[in-house]
Amino acid sequence: MGKKITKLRAAQGSTVDPFDHFLTLYGGFLPSGQARWCTKELKLRPFERYVGDAPTLSYVAIRGDEDREGYISRKPNIQAIFPFRRNIWSREVINKILHRDNKERIITLCEELGDNKKREAMIRVIRQPMSDNFNLDHKLNALFDLSLPTFNRIVFEFLKATNYPLSFSADFPLLDDENVIVRDDVFQLLADSGVGMPKYYDVLDFKLNGDAGTYARSRSGCYFCFYQQRIEWVWLYEQHPDLFKQAMSYEKDGFTWSQRETLAELSQPERIAQIKREHLERRVKKNNTKRQYLIDILDDSEGEGCNICFI
Repeated sequence: MGKKITKLRAAQGSTVDPFDHFLTLYGGFLPSGQARWCTKELKLRPFERYVGDAPTLSYVAIRGDEDREGYISRKPNIQAIFPFRRNIWSREVINKILHRDNKERIITLCEELGDNKKREAMIRVIRQPMSDNFNLDHKLNALFDLSLPTFNRIVFEFLKATNYPLSFSADFPLLDDENVIVRDDVFQLLADSGVGMPKYYDVLDFKLNGDAGTYARSRSGCYFCFYQQRIEWVWLYEQHPDLFKQAMSYEKDGFTWSQRETLAELSQPERIAQIKREHLERRVKKNNTKRQYLIDILDDSEGEGCNICFI
């Protein structure tokens, strides 16, 4: 796109790798799902330090088929925008727009900006009180269905009277964009651009006592990411033993990447066979079951990925 990329680095001036620098500061305590200091120290703080107090739009590449917000900066000068989703606004902005205290202001904007054919219908939706059967998401989707560009322009005009970074813009090109980018679209973009798919997404075959299975990384992330599934640790051990060994070297004094076992224990032949067997059984169960029980869903999604590795 012809845009300059500035690479940020945490722990400026340190003589060691940034992760190692903060690992020492945290006394060897490895990051985990309950203490994600890696994202805070290696991503969020360097980004916020670089931005400073300047009004900033932070484009968050959460796909349209992902149901999450990610980790949003709480600095008032940084506003998150989600260009891949149908709803480009953060939950904070939507809560403010659809709050009952702002209802009359939103109705006025709808009367000024709304399409003649959709205006009255949008106003009825805005006036309709929320309830158990008509919550905020129902109201939001009803407005989207009537006219997504109109709703976006209402939000944009409302924000002009606030201190949100977007209030300083005369216009915003995403207001009329109704494209939703899902996983397959991202892969197609990578292919069409010539960048190509990351090799760790390539599905590889494995055999276990005559049974055939496959494994690969489920998403991008650090090679030692504590959110990855155990079958992905096995993939790392078999496909990148040098990185597995490096990850294993960080486990000391009872701190482990994977809950309930060390990587040394996980990499034992009998344990690898057990993990592969469980992975095969889950695949079969998933393919043969129309309605999964909660335990099946939790087992299948074990450590799917870091939900806060976004700014």
